[in-house]
Amino acid sequence: MFLDIVGLVASLTSVIGFIPQMIKIKKSKSTHDISLLMLLNFFVCSVAWVIYGYCTSAFYVTLTNVISSFFCIVLIYQTFYYRRG
Repeated sequence: MFLDIVGLVASLTSVIGFIPQMIKIKKSKSTHDISLLMLLNFFVCSVAWVIYGYCTSAFYVTLTNVISSFFCIVLIYQTFYYRRG
């Protein structure tokens, strides 16, 4: 039970860090200071963790990184969308 709570807290705190950045980009319509290389690296890392979590049946690892991968895709999309305009 304790490890489930720790896993849940780790999952939540890992993914909510993306939300303020996504909101800031949406409001400012600028991604000039966002590193695309960092986002791509983070995406590859998250996908690797999803595979690892799935193969080892580590639910919180898988869940966290599925959500992180999705948020990273959103940030990558925003980066391309707002840089072209």
